Amino acid sequence: MPRASRAYLDYNATAPLRPQAREAMLSAFDALGNPSSTHAEGRAAREVLERARRVLAGGLGAAPRNLVFTSGATEAANLALTPNLQLGRNENPFDRLLVSGGEHAATLLGHRFPAGQVETLPLTAQGALDLEALEDALKRAAGQRIVLALQAVNNETGAIQPVREAADRVHAAGGVLVCDATQAVGRCAATFSTLNADVLFFSSHKLGGPFGAGALAFARDDIHIRDAVLKGGGQEGGRRSGTENVAAAAGFAAAFSASIENLDAEIARLGALRDAAEAKVAEILPSAQFLCREGTRAPNVCAFLAPGFVPQTMAMALDLEGVAVSSGSACSSGKVRPSHVLAAMGLKEDRLLRVSLGWSSKPEDVELFGIALARVAARMRPRRSAA
Repeated sequence: MPRASRAYLDYNATAPLRPQAREAMLSAFDALGNPSSTHAEGRAAREVLERARRVLAGGLGAAPRNLVFTSGATEAANLALTPNLQLGRNENPFDRLLVSGGEHAATLLGHRFPAGQVETLPLTAQGALDLEALEDALKRAAGQRIVLALQAVNNETGAIQPVREAADRVHAAGGVLVCDATQAVGRCAATFSTLNADVLFFSSHKLGGPFGAGALAFARDDIHIRDAVLKGGGQEGGRRSGTENVAAAAGFAAAFSASIENLDAEIARLGALRDAAEAKVAEILPSAQFLCREGTRAPNVCAFLAPGFVPQTMAMALDLEGVAVSSGSACSSGKVRPSHVLAAMGLKEDRLLRVSLGWSSKPEDVELFGIALARVAARMRPRRSAA
């Protein structure tokens, strides 16, 4: 029998569709034309698309002409991380890609640099990019053209990355910073102004928009990509061919607008819910180790290690109790793999439990989580002791 109620606490994997996004998409479905067509129907569809582009670009602090719609953050990462990223009039390819060890798989595996030109940088014990390691890498690469890929917020631990500080160092070396803002938008201040990044990308469904939509934005007109991944009819300024998904773009923009409205109040609300969830964990599992708690974290993420418990088993048991949490990233099609993020932090543990909150989370969800966690811990303790 299905449970009468469930608590969804896995927003870093995806967020429920916001009503504003649903309404915008339903309205956009009436725009029946192809946005590349010149007749009235095509122009109507184009206006819906361009209105969405203006909303997204404006919220990031970019010019609309410098925002490209993609199928998601994964495609955006693959498009952006290329040696043929052009800065100004210099058409020479970039020589080296630096990536933090905690990046999403779309960045770690999806880039278009040859393997010999990529260097992975370690994280601190608090899950942030090690800036001293970055400085050392920049010194070793003196005279080379550098791209640094650095996410704004880590998807597994919620650790806020020192993007602005890293950007200062990379810019002083004549390089470019590409920022994955997927887990930051709507949860932290994430604009070109606050991050000082050169390129930003993020995804719709993390905000409560539809699946299959993302955006890649450039801070200035003098940053270009000269080798499109998808070639065809030349849509999106020739940077991403394929007929645009007008309804998804409309829903994406609506979710984005809702996510950044009253952002300070939302940050405080999410932080209070996270603190309440952590209090439950500390009470039920006194030996729990909270990750990145001494550093700077996103307000919506509680990530912890539970010594003596198998994280993926606990996540499955919580699911049966009506609570959805994660035992790591959801980027591997349900496969259980060791966490490269924990390894980059120097931890021996290979899995964590992650509670992540979002726009529709409420105190009742945290209460259900606490009840479920107590039941699961009580059942699993004898097995742990017997072992």
